[in-house]
Amino acid sequence: METYLKPADIERMEQAATCLRDKLLIRLLFRLACRISEALALKVEDIDLYKGYATIIHLKSRVRLFCPDCGTRLGRAHCFCPGCGNKVDEATKKELEHRRLRTLPIDAETIGMLRDYIKRGGPVTRDGVRFIFAISRTRGWQVVKDCAARAGLSPLVNPETGKRRGISPHRLRDAFAVNAVKLNDSGDGLRLLQEHLGHASFDTTARYRKIAGEEHRAWYDNLWGKDLNGATS
Repeated sequence: METYLKPADIERMEQAATCLRDKLLIRLLFRLACRISEALALKVEDIDLYKGYATIIHLKSRVRLFCPDCGTRLGRAHCFCPGCGNKVDEATKKELEHRRLRTLPIDAETIGMLRDYIKRGGPVTRDGVRFIFAISRTRGWQVVKDCAARAGLSPLVNPETGKRRGISPHRLRDAFAVNAVKLNDSGDGLRLLQEHLGHASFDTTARYRKIAGEEHRAWYDNLWGKDLNGATS
């Protein structure tokens, strides 16, 4: 069984889509390698149809804990405040929003699809904002699942645990990353991939190098099927 989707698999999923909206969702999840939440938050104004770029907004909510007596920041395991020394029965919680922007290039063919989609009136206006995809996260997941099923794609194998997993929006993001590493695994290539994916940590990006390196295992295992002269044993 396969561990990740290949570009040809994504193309089959696009062809299996029953409408332009679903085809475009599959296309953007793969070619922008964006998260499903980022794709569904895309607005028409986020797409530069002339220069070929998309502005992605990644919004994360983080909860931080503070001492209710002196305001010192606490870790989750703290029972006593490192600032005032008082016992902490219930920490004060503050939810902070961390917003990051990244601008991603879009290929000419996808720009053409976006132009056609917008011209046909695909975007939906809500509260004065024109969204590219006015669907819920659940519906977005279902679109990906249904297209994969119609394309005849089998479940994938998690390369770390060996367990089977269904084809979800994040598997398209994984496919982009693995394909990018196969084409260019240099330091500059990985740095650009980190920027494209919006990873805060390089270690998160570097794991795709390990996944893409499964050909090394196949090459190594194949060596022991031949004798020293290269003949099959």
